Amino acid sequence: MIHIKEQVSFWLKSAAYDWLVTKQLFEKKSYAHSLFFAHLVLEKQLKALFVKKNRETAPYKHNLVMLAEKCRLRLSEDQEKLLEEVSDFNLEARYPDYKFSFKKKCTMAFTRRYLTEIEVFLKWLKKEHLLKK
Repeated sequence: MIHIKEQVSFWLKSAAYDWLVTKQLFEKKSYAHSLFFAHLVLEKQLKALFVKKNRETAPYKHNLVMLAEKCRLRLSEDQEKLLEEVSDFNLEARYPDYKFSFKKKCTMAFTRRYLTEIEVFLKWLKKEHLLKK
């Protein structure tokens, strides 16, 4: 028997901690890693919503668009595009063949823009879905 409230709480607490790490990495100018952690935050928030809505353990997947679909979210085109792009950060920050070109792309401005968009999405997700009964 899965304990829904405990799993939702686990994902949300973990996401909150990772958001702090995301900001710290940005401040330390570790931009690629900051975006990788931002991906984790989105993934964990979506997994919390998945558990809440479906009353089952979250899937072992990292694709944010797929997770949003499994949560039955109605995303705007901009939101879907953001999730697609941020899903790529998971691969680009992780694997050596992508890592170096991704790191070059991750300027302060590039990273700040994505972190701002991600923060807007997270606030929307929380307000419209995670806080609703």
